Amino acid sequence: MSTETTPAGASIHNIGYRHYDGPRLGRGYARRSLYSQSLRGAYGLGRSAKSKVLPMLLFAVMCLPAGILVAVTMFTKAGSLPIGYARYPIYLQAVIGLYLAAQAPQSVSRDLRFKTTPLYFSRPIERADYVMAKFAAMASALFLLTAAPLVILYAGALLGKLDFLKQTKGFGQGLLCAALLSLLFAGIGLLVSALTPRRGFGVAAVIAVLTIPYGAVSAIQGIATLQGSDAAVGWLGLFSPITLVDGVQSALLGGTSSFPNGLTPSAGQGAVYLLVSLLVIAGCYGLLMRRYRKAGL
Repeated sequence: MSTETTPAGASIHNIGYRHYDGPRLGRGYARRSLYSQSLRGAYGLGRSAKSKVLPMLLFAVMCLPAGILVAVTMFTKAGSLPIGYARYPIYLQAVIGLYLAAQAPQSVSRDLRFKTTPLYFSRPIERADYVMAKFAAMASALFLLTAAPLVILYAGALLGKLDFLKQTKGFGQGLLCAALLSLLFAGIGLLVSALTPRRGFGVAAVIAVLTIPYGAVSAIQGIATLQGSDAAVGWLGLFSPITLVDGVQSALLGGTSSFPNGLTPSAGQGAVYLLVSLLVIAGCYGLLMRRYRKAGL
């Protein structure tokens, strides 16, 4: 630090601040950084040990049944896996829903509660970049959660010398189902969580949005089956997130259905299920963009 004295006796202190001369990495780098940090945060990485317990525990719960199924298949020398690849995420929907309810509010609610969104938007990053990074990170986290047990099933099937082509086809169909479920659940979870800065409210709201429609649809499907309205059963599945995915995987991806009496939607109904799923994903993304037009102002 240097000091200069003016003729009037005042002192000017040069404290050594220098301009930044490094590279300007821009929006792309900021967007990638936000994505990677959000993805890491979804599994508690870079956070306290307490924050890692629940996501890692749920990840283990998702993978454990796959390991057991592989062991049973190899021990009994069965000709196929007890559960199809595309059906596996449907069986463990409760675990996926609990993970989403815990991590989606953590991803966006805290930024709203502590009013840190203006700090993001004061940099080259824009609102579209924020939404894109958060959406991609949550979908990626869910895909890791749902695809990891499918990899275990596939590896076990090959070690058990099951038909390679059949298992590879089923594995590919399972990954498509996992990708659709991840995008759909990420959109719903983030949209619901972004409506409140309170994480506890966000958790409860996500659980309600996933479970209440599913319970209502399942009950009405059961009533329709008792009344012999099998055609109505297939269309009723359009009104619940998990039954949307179930309808796509059973009608278009070769899986078995969880609908009453194992009713499988037709190919035409499956196409409608897929279209509605894509519309819901796009709608959630669009509503998130609209939500963050005013966030932080």
